[in-house]
Amino acid sequence: MPLFKKRTVGKPGEWFYCLEHQKVEEGPECPAKDRFGPYTSRAEAEHAMATARERNLQWENDPKWHDAPEGGPEGGPEGGPGGGRGD
Repeated sequence: MPLFKKRTVGKPGEWFYCLEHQKVEEGPECPAKDRFGPYTSRAEAEHAMATARERNLQWENDPKWHDAPEGGPEGGPEGGPGGGRGD
């Protein structure tokens, strides 16, 4: 008897967007690496790619999420580990 059973059928009302086939599916038909979800409705799953684009834009434009500017304390030639003159 296997220790873990592979779940092939989703719970009723679970919707996924398959990235491989570019379609909405009820229950996990495709591997987890190829899908977004679960979503609570078919309409929500249909808009999965638009939702991902919106969230990516929000993340890219979030000033709290950007790295330190180049040449700053850790990015310049004299800052950070291994930098400076070693006096």
